[in-house]
Amino acid sequence: MTTDETRDGVPLTNLDQPLFDGAGATKRDLVDYLDAVADRILPALRGRPLSVIRVRQGQEPFMQKNVPKYAPDWLRTVTLWAETSRREVSYALCDDRRTLLWFANQRAVEYHPGLVTADRLDSPTHLILDLDPPEGDAFAMAVRAALLVRQALAADGLAGAVKTSGSKGVHVFVPLEPGAAMEDVAAATRAVAARAERLDPALATTAFIREDRGGKVFLDSTRAGGATVAAAYSPRVRPGVPVSFPVAWEELDRVAPGDFTLRTAARLVADADPWAALMPAPQRLPADLVEEGHTIPVARVQAMHEGKRRARARRG
Repeated sequence: MTTDETRDGVPLTNLDQPLFDGAGATKRDLVDYLDAVADRILPALRGRPLSVIRVRQGQEPFMQKNVPKYAPDWLRTVTLWAETSRREVSYALCDDRRTLLWFANQRAVEYHPGLVTADRLDSPTHLILDLDPPEGDAFAMAVRAALLVRQALAADGLAGAVKTSGSKGVHVFVPLEPGAAMEDVAAATRAVAARAERLDPALATTAFIREDRGGKVFLDSTRAGGATVAAAYSPRVRPGVPVSFPVAWEELDRVAPGDFTLRTAARLVADADPWAALMPAPQRLPADLVEEGHTIPVARVQAMHEGKRRARARRG
């Protein structure tokens, strides 16, 4: 394998290969984009256990959590116990341009940092809601649902920032003061989703089981604990390679996910970091929100029990 060029000591190879089917971009385009936005995306990745979605030629995209054995010895990692796979996983810490370029050369298209930092694994830094509209051209529905979430937050004195997910939905981030307990953040997230749903139950739902959503926007409150979320400025493995991009609340109904892509996003952040500029100061979780949330069942657990109940009913 020949090296096309070297940046920051990282050999870059096969830069003119297509990135993936439907991307309309090459591996070079990915490397150039991530290099151009390094100062913007690195603050969202730095110090956090990182999962990436890679696309090798001729293969389906796959999520990589464990750092491969061939990773350079200078790449920083943190080892965590994965309960689902019952093993230790060595996650990368993407703290600098060199590491970002190495991942780009590995054809890592998507960047999904953890919600905690490696030095404080028990305390999420943000409360996050992922708003997932039904299939089709439904971004406008996600926008309306985001405004419900904003209203629910404001009623309890909280403020958040919003970005496109890079797919068809939006993400709402509420920065938290250090020390928030993981279980309390998870509870507060469930409470915010429930309150937003009550504001307009014809538009929004907290139903975890897809068939129960009835064409509504799913207010996903499960982005807590060991979950990840696509970082601001991360490309996505979608046709045209859209990018998850921050938007001011007052502009949210004037944009479309396709406005922000591998080819357009770098120019939009050349002179500013809108994610940093739009993010409110860290806030303390209100006690009433946490208290309400602890009365709401965990969505995944509730869905698992309901799925088993329905299976028994079908067998009966």
